[in-house]
Amino acid sequence: MNVMTPTLRWRARLVEMPREARDTLFLLGVIALIVLPQAAHLPLWCVGLALVVLVWRGALALQSRPLPSLAWRVGLLALALAATWATHRTLIGKEAGVTLIVVLLALKTLELRARRDAFVVFFLGFFAMLTNFFWSQSLLTAAAMLLALLGLLTALVNAHMPVGRPSLAQAARTAGWMALAGAPVMLALFMFFPRLAPLWGTPNDPLTGRTGLSDSLRVGSIAELVLDDGLAARVRFDGDRIPPRPTLYFRGPVLSEFDGREWKAPPPWERGGLPADLRVRGQPVGYEITQEPSNRPWLLSLDVMKEAPDIPGLRTFQTPDLQWMTYRPLGDLVRYRATSYPDFESGPLRHTPALDRYLRLPANRDPRTVELAQQLQAQARAAQPEGDLAPRLVDAALTRLRTGGYSYTLEPGLYGDDTADEFWFVHKAGFCEHIASAFAVLMRAAGVPARIVTGFQGGEINPVDRYWTLRNSDAHAWAEVWQEGKGWVRVDPTGAISPDRIGQFRRLAGEPGLMASAIGTLSPTLMQNLRATWEALNNRWNQWVLNYTQSRQLDLLKKLGFDSPSLADLAWVLLMLVITASLGGAAWTLWERRRTDPWLRLLAQARARLGVLGLEVPAHAAPRQMAELLARQPDAAAQAGLRDWLLRLEAWRYARTPPAAGLGALRREFRQFRPPRAPRT
Repeated sequence: MNVMTPTLRWRARLVEMPREARDTLFLLGVIALIVLPQAAHLPLWCVGLALVVLVWRGALALQSRPLPSLAWRVGLLALALAATWATHRTLIGKEAGVTLIVVLLALKTLELRARRDAFVVFFLGFFAMLTNFFWSQSLLTAAAMLLALLGLLTALVNAHMPVGRPSLAQAARTAGWMALAGAPVMLALFMFFPRLAPLWGTPNDPLTGRTGLSDSLRVGSIAELVLDDGLAARVRFDGDRIPPRPTLYFRGPVLSEFDGREWKAPPPWERGGLPADLRVRGQPVGYEITQEPSNRPWLLSLDVMKEAPDIPGLRTFQTPDLQWMTYRPLGDLVRYRATSYPDFESGPLRHTPALDRYLRLPANRDPRTVELAQQLQAQARAAQPEGDLAPRLVDAALTRLRTGGYSYTLEPGLYGDDTADEFWFVHKAGFCEHIASAFAVLMRAAGVPARIVTGFQGGEINPVDRYWTLRNSDAHAWAEVWQEGKGWVRVDPTGAISPDRIGQFRRLAGEPGLMASAIGTLSPTLMQNLRATWEALNNRWNQWVLNYTQSRQLDLLKKLGFDSPSLADLAWVLLMLVITASLGGAAWTLWERRRTDPWLRLLAQARARLGVLGLEVPAHAAPRQMAELLARQPDAAAQAGLRDWLLRLEAWRYARTPPAAGLGALRREFRQFRPPRAPRT
């Protein structure tokens, strides 16, 4: 007794399925593959409607039932248009346009009656496939869309095979060879087609939020950010000169306005009262940083950069608080070279009225912290009446953090309005923003100008490609205080509570997922190695594909021998490549024609000769049939030689004993037959 497994049953059912149903199900699967990667970016109703329509169409194909009527299709289209308008308040634009494309692609499958309808679905599918890159240009998205491209090409090739039941594997092989043949042209266009903004690249929406740092800091916000283990930036240092780990502070937004619970960056027009007055010492550190899209206008930098980073096509500026920014949000991956100085000073050396804004505190807030600041200030004056109190107050606060039973945690409990009081006297626990905020409030209350700096601290090196990796889980907040004769001085109060957070990059993270926990249980290093390998591949994709800019094109021309390459040189190189490819294609065509059966080519020439004589010869006519057509003509005697030649041509192909003359002799004999000349008029 033979028992069929589920796989065998499905295979048998697929073999017995009508070709129309099989091809329809395959096309529906390809459409699902196109829509699935962008489901997270589409309205929920759009994803649900597309899923219902595709399942409905598949059920109709399996049951060989008729397609829905025109009224159904028009009703669904009207519903989709109304829902799109209600969701986006427009029918144009990126979000609304992609929503409509997905809905129309799904609805078009409900009228797949002819090859013409199938071709419309194919080309809509190609367009919808490209819209995936509006949301992500990662290596995973590119791999998924390559698979979808091969699926669409397979369906397109299969649609051009109207006779019989050709296998999908055969159509897939043909589609694969087509894609492989077009790959050199695609590569040449990618490398040499001039990149002219804004024509090159995919559009981005600056209003779409991305995970990352913000221009405000609400107590608890960075603790939420570190639960995201996504990439923030990759850094490659020049040579082997990597700064010590405790000094790896990547500067982001600087916050100085405090309302009791939230720190904010001042408006740009209010930052000019206190000049940066940057003073650098020692040897600089050169590096190249690849920053992930954030839709924010700021650039990350290791400590401070004196010179503007080199970013082709972007204008940058430095704020008085040493933050580098661009004039537009960064919605795409950006790579730039920079030079930073780990040893630096900034700000005025003597107190000025502009520093008073860094002493402001909201009224009637954190009274216990204000009282603590007065006590520390009195103790510092009693110990040493003269001199700047700021260094002694900083040391006193750090000593209290080290010895007062404070802890570093992601779960400090619920904070109220007086966040500084609750940290110093109630919870005594917090993440970096709790600690930095409470420290800055204490310093301001003690008369020391202070501000909050957010960014990234630490990171890790990828053992595969040796790039330094910054994650959102490395987000950090620290403080800067102003001291007489020194200016702004960085103070990281988190290091007083948890030194290993700064020196060894101990991260606080949420619980891992089920799959990550299982892999980590089986092999503690396997998950880490897999992630390092995948991120190295993604980094290569970012460096060589997404960041292949116009400057890199011109660098490539330099390597090819151009002294001062320009866009005109790029155009000439591209033109020569197109001409070379065209000549190569022509040579391939001639070679293919020569590979055709020489007997068939000679028969086609004979058919053409009879056409010159005025005879209508069917394409499938054999040489004997052509000879019979000649025998019925009025001038049959004049064409006796050609009739005899046709019979010998057939005998050479099919006779048991072919004529002594070979095919070459028959070809030379055929050339001697001349068609009759037209009478002169």
